[in-house]
Amino acid sequence: MASFQWFTELSTRERRTLYAGFGGYAVDAFDFMIYSFLIPTLIATWGMSKSEAGMIATSSLISSAIGGWMAGVLADRYGRIRVLQWTIATFALFTCLSGFTHNFWQLLTTRTLQGIGFGGEWSVVTIMMAETIRSPQHRAKAVGTVQSSWSFGWGAAAILYWAFFALLPEEYAWRACFWIGIVPALWIIYIRRNVSDPDIYIATRRARDSGFDSSHFLQIFSAAHLKTTILGSALCSGMLGGYYAITTWLPTYLKTVRHLSVFNTSGYLVVLIVGSFIGYIVGAILSDRIGRRASFILFAVGSFLLGMIYTMLPITDSAMLLLGFPLGIVVQGIFAGVGAYLSELYPNAIRGSGQGFCYNLGRGIGSFFPILVGTLSQTMTLVKAIGIVAGSGYLLVVVAALALPETKGKSLAAESAESAEHV
Repeated sequence: MASFQWFTELSTRERRTLYAGFGGYAVDAFDFMIYSFLIPTLIATWGMSKSEAGMIATSSLISSAIGGWMAGVLADRYGRIRVLQWTIATFALFTCLSGFTHNFWQLLTTRTLQGIGFGGEWSVVTIMMAETIRSPQHRAKAVGTVQSSWSFGWGAAAILYWAFFALLPEEYAWRACFWIGIVPALWIIYIRRNVSDPDIYIATRRARDSGFDSSHFLQIFSAAHLKTTILGSALCSGMLGGYYAITTWLPTYLKTVRHLSVFNTSGYLVVLIVGSFIGYIVGAILSDRIGRRASFILFAVGSFLLGMIYTMLPITDSAMLLLGFPLGIVVQGIFAGVGAYLSELYPNAIRGSGQGFCYNLGRGIGSFFPILVGTLSQTMTLVKAIGIVAGSGYLLVVVAALALPETKGKSLAAESAESAEHV
């Protein structure tokens, strides 16, 4: 297909980096999303309230915001590949340890620490991919393809959730869902053997070491970049908050409102997940064709409309199953271009710091959306709470996208070459 011709144009190095990022982000998704499947079980087992369940999700997201910014700063200083390995090891370890917890406070601790690695991994992967791809016309497609692996990790979580609960007693099944989270740490071996830091980063690092470039991560708050930092953070807050509001509570909605079994809940979610994979691919292609901003607005409007239809209208279970596919497309497609876009908004020397801050401050603010849904659901229906919170997030996306500049076609290599001439 012509839409995938770009992949054949990648060099061996670009493909290996793409594979590394794809696998790393998939295991990141599994370790994060598995908790959303276990919320109903943990509520029943430990007697947790919905607010406490939301607090765990929110705490993990807040720590991921801190971890993401830290990883961006560290990646600018110590290299993309080294920091990527650190983040994978962190989230794999603490996901596994979550399976040994016995109460709310213990799980809150392990999931909070897991979030540090989870947030850091996304920051490093997207920067690494954006800098490695030589052609600006393919940057969003490549980064979007890497991000599409979120659907594979999410799908793996749904399948293993079903398998463990089908094969094991419930008191061990939920623990096994966490224990298996240690396996992704093996992906570090592939990364160490096959991937190296992008040339753009190496040139920037040489300029810094030579004294030519004295950039500091706090420059993202300077007069030249402050507006970009504020609007970029608002953009990410809206899209992440809307997404978290829907996906964190969707398994609970299907089980407690729709009264679906574990098997049927997984079936509905698989349809949503397949749609989300297609959404990443479609979003990546659209981002390169119609521009970053137009793509964000299109998917934000679609996410709001389909989310409301899916949860609020009195549709049948069969109609809900069918709607899960386009819902998955829009709620995930909105993210396809954001990694490339944030990379293009900042110069090479502070790219990791700027991208890491915007996306992860957005994640931190968005992290309050799940607990807000849980709190509002105490005084209104769960579906109404989801609608209000998610709708607010997607409205923020539209406003921020309209205020930010378009970066489609921007070359990152040009600045790197300019810096190299002074070294």
